[in-house]
Amino acid sequence: MSRSIRLGAVWLGAAGLVTASSIAFAHITLETQQAPVGGSYKAVFRVPHGCNGSATVAVRVRIPAGFIDVRPMPKPGWKLDVMRGTYRTPASMRGTKLTEGVTEVDWSGGNLPDAYYDEFVVTGFIGDEAQPGQTMYFPVVQECEKGVNRWIEIPKEGASATQEGSSEPAAGLKLLPKR
Repeated sequence: MSRSIRLGAVWLGAAGLVTASSIAFAHITLETQQAPVGGSYKAVFRVPHGCNGSATVAVRVRIPAGFIDVRPMPKPGWKLDVMRGTYRTPASMRGTKLTEGVTEVDWSGGNLPDAYYDEFVVTGFIGDEAQPGQTMYFPVVQECEKGVNRWIEIPKEGASATQEGSSEPAAGLKLLPKR
């Protein structure tokens, strides 16, 4: 095999790896992916693209158990809806038990073209009962003018969050020990 063919094969292989890695990391993620139990946390959801070229028109975030006292940040040009409900398991914040609160935050009616990036933000508190070393997952549904991305896949207990076959992973927050 000639040197130019070998180099071409190397470049083609490298281009494939770059493309595959950009696809694998093209989901909605958290800006800060670690936080201590028993503390405040600002969840910044990074939206890097739309749905197969189509603009994002809604972002819906399911609040996980143990993330409490949630307060979303309004976005100009987007309608903000906050759903409240009873927690499956009561959680405590600095010794105060909470049994209900925000369970979902929805931004809709905006328009984020596929070629642009934006962030959607909520703040809250990681409940005192949360376990350091665990990962707290935030399922997100991204609705577009044409299509939907459901970033809701949570790995089975003991499996890696980056396991193969996870095409639409939920945003994960690694829990650290209390400070």
